[in-house]
Amino acid sequence: MPRFGAAGGGILNRETADLGFAKVDLERFARQGVPEVIYGEGKTADQIVSILSALEAAGQFPALATRLDDAKAKAAATAFGGKFAYFPVARIGRLGPAREADGLGTVAVVCAGTSDMPVAEEAAVVAETLGNDVARIYDVGVAGLHRLLARADDLRAASVVVAVAGMDGALPSVVGGLVGAPVVAVPSSVGYGASFGGLSALLAMLNSCAAGVGVVNIDNGFGAGFLASRINHAGRRA
Repeated sequence: MPRFGAAGGGILNRETADLGFAKVDLERFARQGVPEVIYGEGKTADQIVSILSALEAAGQFPALATRLDDAKAKAAATAFGGKFAYFPVARIGRLGPAREADGLGTVAVVCAGTSDMPVAEEAAVVAETLGNDVARIYDVGVAGLHRLLARADDLRAASVVVAVAGMDGALPSVVGGLVGAPVVAVPSSVGYGASFGGLSALLAMLNSCAAGVGVVNIDNGFGAGFLASRINHAGRRA
């Protein structure tokens, strides 16, 4: 995967921007091809703006901040103007434009129901930002299997599939049986009491009988989008 921004030092050069409340890893993109991503939940608006400013000063783009609410996004938009974009469903802010798509193929992001869309959109926006063409296939859960089967050709055309589901968590297993590509399964916290905040979906996905299904944490759309991008760029990292 091509690197972002200017080249950093070697793996032992722990270059950071010390902001007092945070030590921003300015060498991460040299190791991973992606600048440090800000987890916005639990941080103040001023802290998020300061970290984004440090990344901007180091020439590391695009810089992402996840789990932003409207107030934090508004503060960042005020600070950076048109350079900052906010994706409210995904709750992601992005400083700088997305990379040009240069992956091996398409990342298909599939979700079972409309209630799963925030997690699915987090995955989709992250994948797009990291230089992937993304196909969104939403509200195709197994309770109406015909909806999923109607998109079988789109699923099979993808290089990697991200499958998001709560409730019974069955969607990734069904998708895994339909496609030859790797499937990144994402349990969502959508569901009634016995879903235990996504735990039942997580266990169902971990116990999938479909080969080629890997699982990330509950509601971790960011992790799924990042991993899908890595798979879609396999062999292309500079």
